Amino acid sequence: MVRRPVAWVVAIVLLVEAVVIAALNWFLGVVVDRQDMSLAGLDPSTMSASSKIGGVVFGGYFALCALVAVLVAVRDRAPAGFGRILLISAAVVHGLLGAFAWGLVGWTAFLFMVVVLGLIVLLLMTYDRADGPESAAGPGAPGADAGPAARAEPGAAPAGAGAPASRTDEPQDGDDGPQDSVPAQVSAPVTTTP
Repeated sequence: MVRRPVAWVVAIVLLVEAVVIAALNWFLGVVVDRQDMSLAGLDPSTMSASSKIGGVVFGGYFALCALVAVLVAVRDRAPAGFGRILLISAAVVHGLLGAFAWGLVGWTAFLFMVVVLGLIVLLLMTYDRADGPESAAGPGAPGADAGPAARAEPGAAPAGAGAPASRTDEPQDGDDGPQDSVPAQVSAPVTTTP
């Protein structure tokens, strides 16, 4: 399947991005501190410390997203709960960074951000839960262990004195075409023009 390689690629890309962002911000903090630069009267040590803290925070954020992608790849299951929210937020962050990168850095940075955004979205979509309501019922739900014949059809009359006799496989009146198990509801027409 294509799901595991996508998860591994996303994990590697996010981990590399975490290291690069943390190292770049740390380097910028060191440069500001050694050059004694000031911006609008701010203290250089404050600017240096905030750059280093920002690098650690964003690096940790992307490393945590990479950890979620590794767990998805190892378990071969869709991310759930906090992990899914974290990956969605990473996709949004890459979309915003791509928009800013187009104007500030150039098209290559924009292209990188869009590729990472596409990989994260691909990871979320390939592991999208397409299971029906029967598999979501779980083992403890009533009728979960029973076969299809034991489950009641929607709108079926309960078994008992008023239940119709069981049918045979022979065609009967009205068996010309397929029948719906639930009768269609007819609604009154609504006018769409004033």
